[in-house]
Amino acid sequence: MSSVFWVVVVAVLVVVLVVRRFRGSPLTARDAFVSPVVLLAIGVYELTKVPEFSWLDIGWLALGTVVGLAFGGLRGTTTVLSERDGGLWQHYTKWTVVVWLISSASSFGLGVLGVALGAHEEARPIVLSIGISLIGEAAVVGFRAKVLGVRFAPEPDRRWV
Repeated sequence: MSSVFWVVVVAVLVVVLVVRRFRGSPLTARDAFVSPVVLLAIGVYELTKVPEFSWLDIGWLALGTVVGLAFGGLRGTTTVLSERDGGLWQHYTKWTVVVWLISSASSFGLGVLGVALGAHEEARPIVLSIGISLIGEAAVVGFRAKVLGVRFAPEPDRRWV
């Protein structure tokens, strides 16, 4: 499947995730960790399509990873965590949105700079960048939840009956 397809799919999923979390929602371990891991897997798969990696590509990918983890972690500090119905609830704030916007602008700027310096554009897939950022957020939120002593919300009953 094409990169454009994955970008559209991921964009839709991220919008749904952000809207849901902005309104406040129970946070299950699956919600916190499975989505980022799936995005990472898709992003790594996209990396296999890069014809040849240069040292610049590797450096660009490494820098993007550090920046993504840092902004994701920062975003994880802006969420409100609480206990409701015996589990963890997460609520994004206006600061979360501000960090998302700054993170997106930084990622775009880093992408433009990397390509201008000669890195292959495919060496830093957008899907991978989003997954890395969400991993950073999940790590901080998970740590904060542990410090608060609140367990993740129970998994909903997903039976189709």
